[in-house]
Amino acid sequence: MITPPPPPTTTTPPTTGGGSGGGGTPATNFNLSIMHTNDTHAQLDNVAQRVTAVKEYRKAKPSALLIDAGDVFSGTLYFNEFKGQADVEFMNLMKYDLMTFGNHEFDLGSGAEGHKALADFVKKANFPLVSANADFSEDDHLKGLFNVKVSSSPKNSQIYSGIIKVVNGQKVGLFGLTTAETKDISSPEKVKFTDYVKAAQTMVDEFEKQGVNKVIAVTHLGYDDNPNYDNDLQLAAKVTGIDVIVGGHSHTKLDKPVVVNKDLIGKAKDPTVIVQAYQYSEFLGTLDVEFDKNGKVVKHAGELISVNAKVADAEAKELLLKYSSKIDELKNEPTGANAESALDNPRSSSNGNSVRSNETPLGNLITDGMLVKAREYNKDVIMAFQNGGGIRAAINKGPITVGEVITVLPFGNTLATMKLTGAEIKATFEISFKEYPKENGGFLHVSGAKVQYDSSKPVGQRVVSVLYKNAENNYIEMKDNETYTIATNAFTAKGGDSYTVLAKAYGEGRMTDLGLSDWENLREHIAGLVNVNPKVEGRIVDLAKQDPDIEFPGGAVDAKTFSGTPDALKVYNGDVTVALTDIAFLGNAIIKGNLIITGTPSSNMTLSNITVKGNFNLSGLNGENFDLDGIIVDGETIL
Repeated sequence: MITPPPPPTTTTPPTTGGGSGGGGTPATNFNLSIMHTNDTHAQLDNVAQRVTAVKEYRKAKPSALLIDAGDVFSGTLYFNEFKGQADVEFMNLMKYDLMTFGNHEFDLGSGAEGHKALADFVKKANFPLVSANADFSEDDHLKGLFNVKVSSSPKNSQIYSGIIKVVNGQKVGLFGLTTAETKDISSPEKVKFTDYVKAAQTMVDEFEKQGVNKVIAVTHLGYDDNPNYDNDLQLAAKVTGIDVIVGGHSHTKLDKPVVVNKDLIGKAKDPTVIVQAYQYSEFLGTLDVEFDKNGKVVKHAGELISVNAKVADAEAKELLLKYSSKIDELKNEPTGANAESALDNPRSSSNGNSVRSNETPLGNLITDGMLVKAREYNKDVIMAFQNGGGIRAAINKGPITVGEVITVLPFGNTLATMKLTGAEIKATFEISFKEYPKENGGFLHVSGAKVQYDSSKPVGQRVVSVLYKNAENNYIEMKDNETYTIATNAFTAKGGDSYTVLAKAYGEGRMTDLGLSDWENLREHIAGLVNVNPKVEGRIVDLAKQDPDIEFPGGAVDAKTFSGTPDALKVYNGDVTVALTDIAFLGNAIIKGNLIITGTPSSNMTLSNITVKGNFNLSGLNGENFDLDGIIVDGETIL
């Protein structure tokens, strides 16, 4: 895998003006300015500020191109209601020059109308769209809009592999690429994707035939995303002749452009400048590039302009009202679910109960929904976890509105699956508990598993056990050397909240972003439940300070995790079976059912301080080398 190169320590902005001999630059050099956005995900609440940012930059640099690198679709109520039509109206207002397709542009493909909404978006666009590795020829809605050849006179409302634009008398080639992972994380249906490297090199070669030596790739591949699919760093190193990559998909915040000037084996190559502008229309990316007479980048400078810091454009603000007024109604729309009691989202600055340090009913509800949804895509997912810092608000008792769900999960995170070893999962939870009893935004809520830790132990040595449900619905202990599939949000999977172990797995290509909005997942989950009443269930237990009100479910219980402490008995609600393998002690527990112990105890085995409300069955034990101390049995003792 390519290691991302650091941004250059100094950059020299090219003189503006462009053209042969313009702006005081050498007559053979050419200056190009670019504005760029990506992964806006139907975030229109700040679109009037984005219009201002574009107008201000264009006033200073009138010939600047305005480019979008995909994922305009999906993520807010604006998309749910208007299916991209609101977004494209504002893109037309800002006079975008072109756009490529992100994976989310294909989210509606599996519905009854297929890609009709996407086709309507293209038809309304006062700009062309580009994608060199997407084949639309079999899709009934899109094939009539698709042009295979490079066009030097592109029309609006059409799709091209690539186009040639003339800027200040100079030809600039632009083409698009869309991640092949789209087939796994969206619904492209009959739209197919070809190898991105071959498609890119074909485009560069075609531009060269047409006398174009300044080439921009507009990509939705991800800056450093899964290399098993595609990413911008790989593209820059593998393909000869790309001068600029305007990227998206990984939601990467590149405050300054990054330059790749070596190929995969470390051999020097002409520089490729990579830019990406984070997400949700928070920034307008800008780039100035100076080319020599051969089309080689000799200077560049770029920055991200904060959109939210701008004053809203009056015209755009007025236009937004026809959409936002409808959205305000939708925010009050019922989900069809009812909270039987308030679902609090506690915070504490004094080591009290907090969403960032303790299991909560709301955290359990969210992770349950994540697990259900992830298993629709991958049946092997065993657990889901969610960072407490991403849970932002409570839900009131009574009917739950869409607005409440969005307020709980406002960041538009997507659901991801990840392959991790048992040891890596335990290391992940060590990070979760590192600040306890203080708050930690990375504290993980979990579904499908039970995690025990001991906060009296040193940081990094606190996890006692991680158990997950097997196919028989019994909790079994995770093995360090086995590989498991988990689900979490993409922010955490990429190493957010200092999850270095996850960042490593992400860097090794072990993550798949399913591209599913977290708040939409939660809305769907609670609508299915109707009556919502989650509880604290002992999914996350501090053995040094166990809540006596927590009850553990019955079933097969690992002997290593069976016991509580004299001050905090473990309570099991149901029949319990424990298989012994060289265990010296079981105790400090209450069993609200039958207790069955099998296996071979150690030579000094002790059973102590156990209350069994049902029968106590020891007939499956091999040998009699064990001591009983403080055992209370309401039913029968079977030896």
